[in-house]
Amino acid sequence: MADRPSSGEIFGVPYNFDKPSFRRLLSSYWQPGEGMLVEKPFGIGYTVNLANWRSWILVAIAGALLYQEKSGSDESSEDDEESEPVEVIVD
Repeated sequence: MADRPSSGEIFGVPYNFDKPSFRRLLSSYWQPGEGMLVEKPFGIGYTVNLANWRSWILVAIAGALLYQEKSGSDESSEDDEESEPVEVIVD
């Protein structure tokens, strides 16, 4: 069987299946001068460049949404226990 390349692009999406080193992992997430998305150090696709200020906004929004989901699920479970069934009539 022919050897397949372990990194490259397919349909414009990068892939890399080389064994990642610690240095390559760190350098892929911190690339000053690059855009918000950079190639992943291992796997298929893109990841967030933490050297770009826009990626920190994205991380803050994701954290806020996660916090809201966690705190909202606690309140809704209490409401479900205390609420009574509602009858809906459709004409």
